[in-house]
Amino acid sequence: MAESRAVPRWGAWTIWIAAARPATLPAAVVPVIVGTAACRGLPRPLAFLAALAASLLIQIGTNFANDLFDYLKGADTPARLGPRRITQAGLASPAAVARATALAFGAAALLGIYLARVSGWPIIAIGTLAILCSLAYSGGPWPLGYHGLGDLAVFLFFGLVAVVGSAYVQTSTIIPRAAAAAVPVGFLVTAILVVNNLRDIDTDRAAGKRTLAVRLGRAGTRLEYAALVVGALAAPLALRAAGMVGAWFWLPWLAAPLAAALVRTIAHATDGPTLNRALKRTGQLHLLFGLLFAASLAA
Repeated sequence: MAESRAVPRWGAWTIWIAAARPATLPAAVVPVIVGTAACRGLPRPLAFLAALAASLLIQIGTNFANDLFDYLKGADTPARLGPRRITQAGLASPAAVARATALAFGAAALLGIYLARVSGWPIIAIGTLAILCSLAYSGGPWPLGYHGLGDLAVFLFFGLVAVVGSAYVQTSTIIPRAAAAAVPVGFLVTAILVVNNLRDIDTDRAAGKRTLAVRLGRAGTRLEYAALVVGALAAPLALRAAGMVGAWFWLPWLAAPLAAALVRTIAHATDGPTLNRALKRTGQLHLLFGLLFAASLAA
């Protein structure tokens, strides 16, 4: 069995940590922190912790599902430039990855039941849609990521829905300030996906995976990345003009040097190792910007 062969090479825990893709996990942390900060308080601290754990579990489940479905659909091949995927590499069987996916989403659903008891039934709807979208990204009869809709899905569910939902668990209401704050968060979480898809354009095209990057080409994808990063940096000024953030609105701009360096890198990088580093650093940008943005909202 593939699983038994993998343990001596990597160790079981290392396999699953790699499959969880730690570099992408800021995408789960930042929306919860920003959404909570938009409330200007923490009336339900246990709900905050539960929302953070559920968000991480959904992100991990999404990564497991992507690992599995891309293997089954032939999108992950030895020619792929990205980090090793455990199903394609034979480090875990498809059945084992499917079980891990179900476990992650199941644990997130249990936390969702608690959050619904605290803040109301809409959380059940939000969580259900998020899990279904995560599965539909690369699975099902019409996977979103294979038809150029992955970027939009990530922006909506890991940006807008995640931030607004995190504020909702604290207040049981939709806060316009949280909805506005969700936009730059959505921009940068989408930028993480854009780097991933830019790196994989050739192998995705060969596998029939028509991501937005495949459709736009390298030049268009690089412009998309730059637009998302610039849009995120412009958002604090827009929120300040709308009276939604105070005098500390400029705090997220401390992330501008990292953002500028990444835009320059993406504008010229073509090799896998450079793009893999840029993917990791875009996750770091998302985290740094998000923490500074949350601080400006709380202040």
